[in-house]
Amino acid sequence: MKLTEKEVRYVADLANLNLTETEIQNMVKDLGAILDHMDRLSGIDTAGVQPMRQVLFPAPETATLRADQPGACLSNEEALANAVHAAHGYFRVPLVIER
Repeated sequence: MKLTEKEVRYVADLANLNLTETEIQNMVKDLGAILDHMDRLSGIDTAGVQPMRQVLFPAPETATLRADQPGACLSNEEALANAVHAAHGYFRVPLVIER
């Protein structure tokens, strides 16, 4: 799939990224290579391959995830304690979507 400079600029704008001309050209090349690789992968026949539920081995000694245990929640004051801006019990953040 050929990625265009216009598409890179569009996605960068959606992500609020200010890219230099050099970065845009690098993104066209690098993201284009990733999309080309994904196109090649989509052509692989996986009809006989069982889907995976997780990437961990089934043996408990190799699992790296802990069991889910309910715990105490943070109070509103604790959650907002290190917030740069807070008001009326909520985080205040700058407006990023103006469209």
